[in-house]
Amino acid sequence: MVYDKANELAQDIKNSEEYREYKATKEKAFENQTTASLIKEYHKLQITAQAAMVTGNKDDESLQRLQKIGELLQMNHDASAFLMAEYRLNRMVSDIYKILAEAIDVDLGMLEE
Repeated sequence: MVYDKANELAQDIKNSEEYREYKATKEKAFENQTTASLIKEYHKLQITAQAAMVTGNKDDESLQRLQKIGELLQMNHDASAFLMAEYRLNRMVSDIYKILAEAIDVDLGMLEE
């Protein structure tokens, strides 16, 4: 029963406007190899920056590169649209996780800033 509901939720997410927009903007942005490479590099640098913040090992060079790539991507309409759609989808999934965590009394303090 619980797994059936989880599969139903997964299907609802796939049918959501957020997911459809994410998928369409991703396909458009990744048509251009340079844009695709920049987005992949941007994601890697985001993870590196987050890890550095957790460990306290600030890497100014990586942060500057992250900022510069972010600025380049914001100037590219397709990349910018994809990053915004990705953010909205991630936000929706995060909200769903919070709802589930609260329902079963799971502490999310470690995930909040």
